[in-house]
Amino acid sequence: MTEKIYTEKKLGMAVLLGVLGLYVLAVFMCIAGTVYSGYTNIGGFMVFLGIMIFIFGWIPLMGLKVLKPQEALVLTLFGNYKGSIKEAGFYFVNPFCTAVNPAAGTRLAQSGEVTNKADTLNNLNVSTSNGANVNIYSKKISLKAMTLNNGRQKINDCLGNPVEIGIAVIWKVTDTAKAVFNVDNYKEYLSLQCDSALRNIVRIYPYDVATDVDTTGDGHADEGSLRGSAELVADRIKDEIQSKVTDAGLEIIEARITYLAYAPEIASVMLQRQQASAIIDARKMIVDGAVGMVEMALDRLNEKDIVNLDEERKAAMVSNLLVVLCGNHDAQPVVNSGSLY
Repeated sequence: MTEKIYTEKKLGMAVLLGVLGLYVLAVFMCIAGTVYSGYTNIGGFMVFLGIMIFIFGWIPLMGLKVLKPQEALVLTLFGNYKGSIKEAGFYFVNPFCTAVNPAAGTRLAQSGEVTNKADTLNNLNVSTSNGANVNIYSKKISLKAMTLNNGRQKINDCLGNPVEIGIAVIWKVTDTAKAVFNVDNYKEYLSLQCDSALRNIVRIYPYDVATDVDTTGDGHADEGSLRGSAELVADRIKDEIQSKVTDAGLEIIEARITYLAYAPEIASVMLQRQQASAIIDARKMIVDGAVGMVEMALDRLNEKDIVNLDEERKAAMVSNLLVVLCGNHDAQPVVNSGSLY
């Protein structure tokens, strides 16, 4: 379906004033016809004509359409697509044209759509004969950028670890004809495609950096991860969603990860694993630094020729320095007041 822009002139105000003037004329004709009905046959015709205006004069009012900025209206006439109005203004269209928007009554639970005063005025509540309320939603399509806050999902990463992740997607309607006619409900369609795209991308990455994992598809292991490559993952999610919703006339402006954590059933175990890994890295750094300091101390002693130590004394000195430098607590010094040997 190709979008056609409705290019008719904005004649809404002229038609409205014309209809009001016609009703004023009808009142005058009825009064004048009643006064002169006894004198001429024209009086009866004037009364008849005035009554016909009262009966059918409201029909042109059905064609009056008011659009605010960043709103659109898709019009059909007896099932045929006539065009889309996308510019703000006061329009007059064919009174028998109907506006189409299958997603008008859809309020996604995770979309963040808030019902405000304007929505309340646009959405009328009509009581039926059995007492039920029927919502008549405005058929206008919003062209504004909107945010879809996708609910948290539990997904297994590439290593099989369950993680919980949530995303926020900023999107807007760019082609009203595709949004209305190519899919049944473009809001629900977008929500489902967001869920699918999120699962397709998350299962490629590990939660944290892992060895022998290829996340780019080039055949070589890399350091990509959900936690360390959030921007790259978000861009890939955006591209994945965009490829799915182009036929629905939607544009994905941005996608961002709003929540990322291990699933509760493994969160405590993974926390212990991270703590152990951090302790090992810290100990490794401490040992590397201590060995360097011992080596530097021995070299300085030899350069200055302060004292000559045999291999046994060097081993004892190295052991003592490593204990002092690598210990968790401050060492208690012991002063040897006797001979060195």
